Amino acid sequence: MIPILTVDGPSGVGKGTVARIVAQKQGWHLLDSGAIYRAFALAVDARGIDIKDENALEQVAKNLDLEFKTEADNELVSVYLDGKEVSGVLRTEQTGEMASKIASIGVVRAALLQRQQGFAKPPGLVADGRDMGTVVFADAPFKIFLTASAQERASRRLKQLQNQGSEGIISQILAEVVARDERDSSRKHSPLKPAEDALVIDTTELSIDEVITRVMTLIEA
Repeated sequence: MIPILTVDGPSGVGKGTVARIVAQKQGWHLLDSGAIYRAFALAVDARGIDIKDENALEQVAKNLDLEFKTEADNELVSVYLDGKEVSGVLRTEQTGEMASKIASIGVVRAALLQRQQGFAKPPGLVADGRDMGTVVFADAPFKIFLTASAQERASRRLKQLQNQGSEGIISQILAEVVARDERDSSRKHSPLKPAEDALVIDTTELSIDEVITRVMTLIEA
């Protein structure tokens, strides 16, 4: 049985950082499911497809030309869509909003499910997302659900934008965080929620090192 750690939670809780560090420490593979949905959103936008056209969305999902290129330490370094490097645009707020809206569509989630499950290979996998522990890897032996206050997550996003040389308005970012939370948790297919057997960690007052320590303790135990 391949050991799998799922790391779920809303945006801005530190899922990506925690998943990368744990994968490096364990020498396991890494799945950034959010990158898959973001790349899919870019593909849909580039083709000018109406998100109400579920047949067209399903075809794009099934034939998504997506490639992740990683270094030996399993850290995600670049994403290629239709043969083009898209890592930069993949992380923009606009792409994230598109992905959040499209991810609520059932046929899309079903079409991308097998691609995500294909990442489970020896010696192990750390899967970062919103439904990794409840749907994609429901039988995973290790499950984490990270959370934090909306205000704290908005502040983290603002700091991230500033570090990238961009500007942002905290009230606008907070509104976007709350709206995305509502959309993710209330969607019909694979809503955002902790798995019943997940360890829930509130990261509002915790450092990344403190979160990593709790996660590693779970795995080692």
